[in-house]
Amino acid sequence: MKGADDLDKMVPVTILTGFLGAGKTTLLKRILTEYHGRRIAVIENEFGPESIDNDLLVQDSDEEIVELSNGCVCCTVRGDLMRTLNDLRTRRQAGELTFERVIIETTGMANPGPVCQTFFMDDDIADYYRLDAVITVVDAKHGMDTLDKQEEAQKQAGFADKILISKKDLVSEEEYQALRSRLVRINPRASIMPVHFGEADIKQLLDISGFNLNTILDIDPEFLAEEHPDAAHDHHHHGHDHDHDHGHECDEHCGHHHHDHHHAHHDDEIGAFVFRSNKAFDPERLEEFLGGIVQVYGPDLMRYKGILYLKGINRRMLFQGVHMMMGAEPGKPWLSGEKPSTKMVFIGRKLPQEIFTRGLEQCLV
Repeated sequence: MKGADDLDKMVPVTILTGFLGAGKTTLLKRILTEYHGRRIAVIENEFGPESIDNDLLVQDSDEEIVELSNGCVCCTVRGDLMRTLNDLRTRRQAGELTFERVIIETTGMANPGPVCQTFFMDDDIADYYRLDAVITVVDAKHGMDTLDKQEEAQKQAGFADKILISKKDLVSEEEYQALRSRLVRINPRASIMPVHFGEADIKQLLDISGFNLNTILDIDPEFLAEEHPDAAHDHHHHGHDHDHDHGHECDEHCGHHHHDHHHAHHDDEIGAFVFRSNKAFDPERLEEFLGGIVQVYGPDLMRYKGILYLKGINRRMLFQGVHMMMGAEPGKPWLSGEKPSTKMVFIGRKLPQEIFTRGLEQCLV
């Protein structure tokens, strides 16, 4: 487990993803031109027609790593991402290149999962780079249509730590809210904000710590209200010990004004559910169950994260995973006045919520 000092020394990495035309490259150009005094290495997963090179590059060259006019570095990944990251590391350690952070721009059709996994699989990379967050750009005007037609777009939303909605000015408030609600159901743990590329606050995009286990597990209140119509009014006492989420069953009576005909129809492949309990887990049973779940459903699990209450351990355990890579570490101690409890969120493709819920319940003491 790395301490704060180790994390400070590591190079933070942001993965920027989003569908074609959503505005990733516009955002990236803006970060590169405006983020003064900081040097960023940009890795492009492939040079598409709208890559950065046109206005910012010093010269065209066949080399994979090019210095930009503002001191940032830009590279294309024609080979393997791991090789490029190790190459950048070697050249930075040798003093040939200076950069303080890395942004990886994926192609419009890419699933960010394998890119995230790179940071957990290779020890050299895991020791040198710290994966900060996945940022997904969604186009307000075409987002609904893209989510309908492209499962890759749903995956990009499911992996995100932050979702930026571009072109909000081109749609009505009702259309925006419908898109936002749909994104919340796909990924209730990402913060969602509209973005005007001319004035996005860059500081809100870099240093999100989405993969840092110590960050709070925030779940969008709209998602929780949808699961438990009563929870919106009453956060304090639940009569039964653990409450489960029946995400789709409450379109009729959730008291949200924008639950109209739009969104009952979108049965997305990617979705989320939350498991909560006030009872403690048996650590061995839980480990065995999660290990099995990850083996079977790993390819369909995008992101999962939790704060766990384990029997015999007086502090919370924090755990998270991407596909089949799962990690856990101890968190803060439970305070004397605090009621220990578990909260876990799973985001993935057609996950059998019943199997997960029943299995987790059987791991409770």
